[in-house]
Amino acid sequence: MSGVWVFRNGVVKLVENHPASAAGPPGGGAVRRKALLHTPTGEVVASYASLERKLVALGWERYYAGGGGAAGDCMLRFHKRSSVDLISLPKDFGQFSSVHMYDVVIKNRDAFRVIDV
Repeated sequence: MSGVWVFRNGVVKLVENHPASAAGPPGGGAVRRKALLHTPTGEVVASYASLERKLVALGWERYYAGGGGAAGDCMLRFHKRSSVDLISLPKDFGQFSSVHMYDVVIKNRDAFRVIDV
């Protein structure tokens, strides 16, 4: 995982660098993508429905922030009553990047792992 940390509107975000081969030159190498693995079942998380079932089983709940601001409209949030942790994910699963995967892993060390696919 390499990239540049960008600070914009009070939020720090890692913008990942993609290998030169990501542009698709002929004869270029394969692009390594990341996937979130649920370690107890060995299942790769392929949708938010699957991820939500696994998080709920671990004690996480959907968090519906009040106020209806722009940030709340584009994010899915999960919280655990027993901690102050909050997992924030983009609503579009296509935008689910390795940064979000590592956020899930850090807060659930025994249940998830990020792998290369």
